Amino acid sequence: MKDTIYGIDPENVITPLMVRDATVECFFKAHCMDSGIDPKEEGANRNYCREIVKKAFSDSGGHFNQPTKESIMRALEKLADFAKSFRDPSVIQEHYREIIKLVDQLKD
Repeated sequence: MKDTIYGIDPENVITPLMVRDATVECFFKAHCMDSGIDPKEEGANRNYCREIVKKAFSDSGGHFNQPTKESIMRALEKLADFAKSFRDPSVIQEHYREIIKLVDQLKD
C-alpha cells in the first residue's frame, strides 16, 4: 500500500483543489477525530471542519473553490493560528508539515 498524505498520493500530479481537500481532512483528523468528539457525528464534524477551512481562505483573501498555492499558504497560517488555542504546538506542526509536502509540489 502506498503512503498517502490525507488521501493524496504524493507521487501523482497534485492540484490546489486536492491540497485544499487534504487540508480539510487534516483539520478533521487533528480537531475532530483526535479530540474525543462523538464519532457518530462524523458527517457534522467534517462539515464543521470544512467551514473552518473555508473561513480561513476567506479571512486570508483566498477563494475556497479556486485555491492557489499562495492562498493555501495563507489559509494554513490562519488555521495554525486558530488551532493553537486547542492543540499542542507539536501536533499543529506535525500536521502542517504533512500538508506542506503537498503544497511544495504545486506549481507557482
